[in-house]
Amino acid sequence: MKEEIKSIEKNATWQLLNLPEGKNVIGLKWVFRTKFKTDGSIQKHKARLVAKGYAQQEGIDFEETFSLVARFETVRVMLALAAQWKLKVFQLDVKSAFLNGDLQEEVFVEQPLGFVKAGEEGKVYKLQKALYGLKQAPRAWYSKIDSFFLQNEFERSENEPTLYVKKGTNGFIVVCLYVDDIIYFSSSPKLLEEFKAAMMNQFEMTDLGLLQYFLSLEVKQGEDGIFLCQRKYAEDLLKKFHMEKCEAIRTPMNTNEKLQRDDGREGR
Repeated sequence: MKEEIKSIEKNATWQLLNLPEGKNVIGLKWVFRTKFKTDGSIQKHKARLVAKGYAQQEGIDFEETFSLVARFETVRVMLALAAQWKLKVFQLDVKSAFLNGDLQEEVFVEQPLGFVKAGEEGKVYKLQKALYGLKQAPRAWYSKIDSFFLQNEFERSENEPTLYVKKGTNGFIVVCLYVDDIIYFSSSPKLLEEFKAAMMNQFEMTDLGLLQYFLSLEVKQGEDGIFLCQRKYAEDLLKKFHMEKCEAIRTPMNTNEKLQRDDGREGR
């Protein structure tokens, strides 16, 4: 929680002041999550300060909201191209991505539980940047990262708004964005290093190295290609529905079943 508050303040996300007359104040809450590795071990614990966006009023606290994310097919095509060209795929994670988005509206939030300023309990925060939970937060973050890519000579795909390509004299680099997760590959080691350095200079990033786990896909990269599986995803589903002790079969249906148009049941 302290790391989250530190990140918010470092990013100049808000300003403490008295609530102006007639303005709406939005509540905040803490959300806790544990992130796991593909082998089931704990990767890290996260505390996220989230705005209660359901209290926002359209036309007052926000004007427009949308969330662009890469399609699953796009990710598969990227991995297929990287495998065909024998290139390695890497991954970056943007720390507190939504905190980088600039707000166009006036939004006021209450002081977070456990971090209320002594002697200033009646004051609220005016947001300069977006917080998770705000209806316009995805839009604000996408506008920020999109502007960054375009300023750095990337071309946005006409068919996939979260896919960017940059061509240089010695090669090319392809980047795909899924909210705060970024995967990329390049035919030029120089372009790879320049891109990673530029991202880390502009945003707080975690360099995850070679892509290993993305959108429930386990990715194994080797000299003989790129291999995908969803073992952990399937196991998590079985655990969720208490079916992990069920017997495994190759064909999940009765192999001797004879299908017919009328099975004798009404409404079928």
